[in-house]
Formats: sequence, structure tokens, C-alpha cells
Amino acid sequence: MTVPSAHNPPEMTTGRRLRSIFSGSAGNLVEWYDWYVYAAFSLYFARAFFPEGNLTSQLLRTAAIFAVGFLMRPLGGWLLGRYADRHGRRRALMLSVVMMCAGSLIIACTPGYATIGIAAPVILVIARLLQGLSVGGEYGTSATYLSEMATREHRGFWSSFQYVTLVMGHLIALGILIALQRVLLTEEQLYAWGWRIPFAIGAVAAVVVLWLRRNMAETESFERSEADTSAGHQRAQGTLRALLQHPRAVLTVVGLTMGGTLAFYTYTTYVHKFLVNSAGMASHTASLINASTLFIYMLLQPVVGALSDRIGRRPVLIAFGVLGAVFTVPILGHLQDVQTASQAFWLVMAALVIVSGYTAINAVVKAELFPVEIRALGVGLPYALTVALFGGTAEYIALWFKDIGHESGFYWYVTACIACSLLVYVLMPDTRRTSLIDRDG
Repeated sequence: MTVPSAHNPPEMTTGRRLRSIFSGSAGNLVEWYDWYVYAAFSLYFARAFFPEGNLTSQLLRTAAIFAVGFLMRPLGGWLLGRYADRHGRRRALMLSVVMMCAGSLIIACTPGYATIGIAAPVILVIARLLQGLSVGGEYGTSATYLSEMATREHRGFWSSFQYVTLVMGHLIALGILIALQRVLLTEEQLYAWGWRIPFAIGAVAAVVVLWLRRNMAETESFERSEADTSAGHQRAQGTLRALLQHPRAVLTVVGLTMGGTLAFYTYTTYVHKFLVNSAGMASHTASLINASTLFIYMLLQPVVGALSDRIGRRPVLIAFGVLGAVFTVPILGHLQDVQTASQAFWLVMAALVIVSGYTAINAVVKAELFPVEIRALGVGLPYALTVALFGGTAEYIALWFKDIGHESGFYWYVTACIACSLLVYVLMPDTRRTSLIDRDG
């Protein structure tokens, strides 16, 4: 009888695998909830940290800190990706949620400017830096973990839950905002102290996730890699030098992410402002359209992920690339001139169905491109850099085009980026057939 050891990991049962996938997904949900809560409640806590100036100047300062957190994501992708490749996916995921918990708890408990002066916004920046590091590291590590933990036959399906939980975190943040606004608190209470509640909820939820992740199994891929290293087969784990030995895979991640992340942020984040600012809709109507389309979009992710398990990743990505390149300008053009809420709903929904061809499977595609010793770093770092360049600037570029009187220029910019990604999809191999995860060990 074979005795489990470090060189011969215990067999992964179906129940243990599913519990680990659940713990990984739950952590991703909390991470993204905490990330979106900052944006959702910035209107209410801006005056607490920046009492001087009008509301616009206060919001600009909080938005600047939000952007700083966004720019920290590549650093998080590098640091936690390196840590995950050297010390394990499970440990990196636990560290990630600890940082997010700390960031949320700091924001929830920090006194305002009136009490501690300039220290208040300084502490807010530190908290947001922690959250940026956390969410930047979470993506690559959780994508790697879910892809390695899933069985080969259902890898696309299970890895799609990364975007299910990402969108769910966004929706929960919006739901708590609506509940506090309309049911539980008055406007004065929200401005005075109520804005601290969602951050406290996030911190408590992170503690629960930390407890869940404590019992997560390490992936078999990493355990086999560690066994090989212990047996004398030295590998350069999680180093930039080792990553740069795979330039085609790195450039593939950048290329396949560029158009997808721009489309994602256009139709999930910027679309609310677009409906109000360009289509002339009431803010509450735009919010309802945004939330309802996001909910359906969330449910689509496992469907598209499962489809990629049957027909391959490349056809799904190509479908996104072709449809995105052909229909982006018509969809945004009609959305700008929309007359009714139902028309806006169907146009946004059509766009999100197209974007699902990217979001549902981009995590598993990236994970399948890299060998085990640099997988978390390879998934996380190039992705985070590309998101910072294209996803993080989507709203600014859209508003710049509108400000100079050529709003349709943004539509063509999105189209061009998707077309560039389409070229990558056409030239890249189908990672379901060439997956390096299947070669682990």
C-alpha cells in the first residue's frame, strides 16, 4: 500500500476538490466586494477624509486614491504571483485575503479629518494600497488555483467562477448601498457614520474566508512540482527571468487581455455614466439597467465556460473577437440615442453576451499557457499591467473623446483594441488541447 507523503500527495477526492474550489471562489467574491465598495460609497465618505472644497473636489481626491489602488495591481500580481509559485497557491490566497481584510478594517475604523487631520487621508491611501496589492495578487493566484484544482474535462466551467464571483461582489456592494440608502439609514446617518458599515462587513467576511481557506487543499500541480524540487530537479520558481523565457506566452496574455478588459470595463463600469451622460437617462434607471444586466451576465459565465470544455477555448475567443469588432460601434451608437429603458437593457445585454466569450475563459486560457513553476506570476503580472493600461483608462478615454466633441472616437478605439485581440486569438493555439497544466508533474 502506498503511503501519502510530500513526494506522493494524497489522492484528491471529488468532495475535497469541490470544497477547495468553493473556498477559492468565496475569497474572490469578498476581494471584489471590498474593491467595489470603495467606489460605491465614495460619495458618502469623501467629506470625512477631505472636508475642504466642494463635493466635486472631494470626489476627485477619493477617485485619485482609487486610481492609486488600481496602479498597485501589477505590483500585487508580481509579488503574490512570485509567492504563489514559490510557496504555494493556498498560502498566497490566504495572504491576499489578509491584506484585503486589513485594508477594509483600516478604512472602517480610521477617524475623519476633523479628528486626526492630514493623517486621515494618508491612512486612507495606505489602506487602498493594501487593497490594490491584494486584488492584483488575487487574480493570478485564484485563476491558477481554480484552473489547477479543476479536472481536465471541466476546467473551463470551474475557472469561470472567478468572474461569477467578481460580478457577484460588485452586485453585493450595490445591494448593500441600496439597502442602506432606502431602508436602513437616513442620508445624514450615511454621511456621518453609515458608510463605515460596508467596510466592516467586508472585513468580517474576509475573516470568514480566511477560516475557509485555512482548510483548502493545495493543488496537485504545485505539490508535484515541490516533490520534483525536493528530489533534486531544480526549477526557477516565480522569477521574472524564468517568466521572460516564455515571451510568446507573456505577449499572448497581453494581446488576448487588451480588447477583452477594455470591453468589460466599458459595459460593466462606464456604461452607467454613459447612459446618464450621453443617453440622457435618469441615474436610478441607469443603475437598474446596470444591475439587472450584470446579474444575467454573471449567470452566463459558467455556461460559456462549459461550452469551451466541449468545443475548445479558441473558437469561443474568436467569436468574442469577431462579434466585438463588428458590433461595438453599432451597439454604442444606438445606445447613445436610445429612447426607452428596455431598448437600453437589450443593447447592454447583447454587448455583455459578446464579452462573455472573453471573461468566462480568459483565466483558464492564461493558466494553460504557462508551466507550473511560473504559472501564477505568468497569469497575474502581464494581465495586471494590461488591465491598468486599457481597463483602468477606459472611462477616462471615453470622457476625453466626449469632451473634444468626438464621442464616437471611443467606439472605434474599443473596436480597434478588440480587433488586435482577435488577431491574437486567430494565431494562438487552442489551449484546451495544448494545456501545460496537463503536463504538470
